[in-house]
Amino acid sequence: MTYHRKPEESPMKPSPFVSAVRGLEFTGLAAGPADGPPVLLLHGFPQFADCWLPLMDGLAAAGYRAAAFDQRGYADGARPREPSAYATEELVSDALAVGADVFGGRPFHLVGHDWGGGLAWQAAGSAPDRLRTLTLLSTPHPSAFAAALADPKSDQRERSRYIGYFRSPGQRAEQGLLKNGAAGLYGVYEDLGAERAAPAVRRLAANDGAALTGGLTWYRSASLLLDPGPVTLPTLYIWGERDPALGRDAAESTGRHVEGPYRFTELSGAGHWLPELETDRVLPELLTHLV
Repeated sequence: MTYHRKPEESPMKPSPFVSAVRGLEFTGLAAGPADGPPVLLLHGFPQFADCWLPLMDGLAAAGYRAAAFDQRGYADGARPREPSAYATEELVSDALAVGADVFGGRPFHLVGHDWGGGLAWQAAGSAPDRLRTLTLLSTPHPSAFAAALADPKSDQRERSRYIGYFRSPGQRAEQGLLKNGAAGLYGVYEDLGAERAAPAVRRLAANDGAALTGGLTWYRSASLLLDPGPVTLPTLYIWGERDPALGRDAAESTGRHVEGPYRFTELSGAGHWLPELETDRVLPELLTHLV
């Protein structure tokens, strides 16, 4: 890790780092004692590492070393143009490489939300020896999601109609989301609120929407339905019962795809943005799971 903490900085305060791995440079934030149990947090669309700040504060206070990074397409130094560079195996390799770099090769707890959750499932399936536990916020197991999507009795297909728009060729989705002062992009963050969303929107819209294109390339290039196989790690899945994008059918059937210890927690009244809006309910569940 190329970032070195300044002597006057508190280990409890999130500090920036740059992880130069795989020929790319990933920017991120880390907090907590350097020798604390390591926790890597993977953000989703359309977010950055700082969406985890509320939970990072709680993890650091509990003695964990928590790190989050701007993933491929979002970080200025990690934005290849070729769609093939966003294949699922590339994204998983990024997460494992940054985790190894930031935590000195130690196995780490992995937490993911939204697309970061989908990536966390894949990492747990392909490299369980590199991880200690798995936690998903919002995102069901890919096979449970695929089954719900294919089930005519499920509402998941209707919930997922936006994916076709995000996968539009050219710049159609970018242009639609950014027009009229990024009204469409703010609409994605509706429950989060404009004030909370504004910093991310500004970053996504900068440089003619370069980071937004990077994030949308995940939809255009990576497989949404790739089966990671049964997961053997201790797994916690937290789902908001008012999530507009990820429905109950996939959430409730996710446990069928976990062979290790498994706990499913439904948050009543909660929507999709669990890291930011449900910190007080997510953190206790997470700390119980990580011990």
